[in-house]
Amino acid sequence: MNDYIKRDGYLEKIRPFAGKDLVKVLTGQRRIGKSYLLFQIIDAVTGWEPEANVIYINMELHEYSHIRDHEDLISWVAAKTLKGRNNIVLIDEIQDISGFEKALRHFQASRQAEIYCTGSNATLLSGELATILSGRYIEFHISGLSYPEFLRFHNLENNNGSLSRYMRYGGLPYLKNLPPEETVIQEYIRSVYHTILYRDIVNRFRIRNTALLENLLRFLMDNVGSLFSAKRISDYLKSQKINLSPRVIIDYIRHFEDAFLLYGVKRLGLSGGKIFEVGEKYYFEDLGIRHAIGGYKVEDLGKILENIVFAHLKRNNYEVFTGTLGTHEVDFAGRRGSDMVYIQVAYRIDSKKTHEREFGNLLKINDNYRKIVVSMDDYIEGPYMGIEHVHIRDFLMMDI
Repeated sequence: MNDYIKRDGYLEKIRPFAGKDLVKVLTGQRRIGKSYLLFQIIDAVTGWEPEANVIYINMELHEYSHIRDHEDLISWVAAKTLKGRNNIVLIDEIQDISGFEKALRHFQASRQAEIYCTGSNATLLSGELATILSGRYIEFHISGLSYPEFLRFHNLENNNGSLSRYMRYGGLPYLKNLPPEETVIQEYIRSVYHTILYRDIVNRFRIRNTALLENLLRFLMDNVGSLFSAKRISDYLKSQKINLSPRVIIDYIRHFEDAFLLYGVKRLGLSGGKIFEVGEKYYFEDLGIRHAIGGYKVEDLGKILENIVFAHLKRNNYEVFTGTLGTHEVDFAGRRGSDMVYIQVAYRIDSKKTHEREFGNLLKINDNYRKIVVSMDDYIEGPYMGIEHVHIRDFLMMDI
């Protein structure tokens, strides 16, 4: 099996479901590390149960190209199954198999094998699969490297230089295998971006005008953390001589989200708990890919910080919203079960006006949940009226 650095946090989440009669589905952007998590699962399972019969399929390898549909998959697994043994089937990039959901239902209903699979699109568990396997699967969303993982993968100390590298290159795990040269890293990240764009979006959805698709993505890249509706995006693009209707913009954004390139964040009314359906903010799964599209700009540091904080909340299993309170806004309201956390993000708290805005918006929230201001200030003065002030490096090391 391939060498890898363990990501034990995910294995801890998966382990309680090992051996259970549930299909385990790992979803996430391409090249985010799902394949190596399968390797880690294989090693763990064979450690727990040495006699298990492991059946591994990677749909990105040519040797499995003969498995085109669910019937091919069922036949191939049947030929590899051993009677009297615990058969464990692991399928990488299962969405490349036509009608795969029928095969999963067959394996699950016949108890022929325990199933783990990965997929690189967010609708993997929608439609027929959700109907056929209703209540019989569990999903684990896999993200890029967290900041602590990035430090461990690259053998770095937690300092501003390491943070700068993380902000610039993102958390694609394979970067650890590349020399620390700008051109090499950017060439790899761009190759990942084009694989996602063409394989998971253009080819899958039969999009002809890729230039319009990429123009929209560049617009969203330039406006990370800005509130937009499809109509406002359409009007702006028209002013730039780019003609995309609101309907097409909605479809394209859904395709980006489906491929885990970016995420939409809705607004949550903090006084009544209403979720607003009009107007969203957008953040990227991986900042390295964002920068590969449009370049890394120092003037974007505020947007980059917001994106990093958003991603950290997602990794900590929060449902993330933009908080609204009358005419005031809170960058993030994270909801996890009955718990909440409110966060303001600023590059620097370097003036009285900025201090009043960042802390003042949080002070307007009339509850006792945790409230945090995150910034890159060299000096952090500590809590202010019950609100924590945390450096971004310390925030990224926290289990919120």
